[in-house]
Amino acid sequence: MMHLSINVSGLVQGVGFRYSVLRVALEMGVVGTVKNEMDGSVSIEAQADERVLHIFLSKMKASPAPFGRVDNMDYNFSNDLKSYKKFTVIG
Repeated sequence: MMHLSINVSGLVQGVGFRYSVLRVALEMGVVGTVKNEMDGSVSIEAQADERVLHIFLSKMKASPAPFGRVDNMDYNFSNDLKSYKKFTVIG
């Protein structure tokens, strides 16, 4: 199990991006959170097996929202696990 922090910018607010992330996370068995940030970006905290997280990351790069667009994405893998039980949209 690993932890992945992602910050996504582009056309990611107001296009169903967070709920598309939720759908992908639920399909893949990823736990964590997704939330809009004040600067217009979206932050994702995700936990799963490393192989699953790499696939999840590639899906985020391609924008899971049909009308969204990812222009930039910063991410970091770590072993700093949180006590997530499910995937949640915040806000």
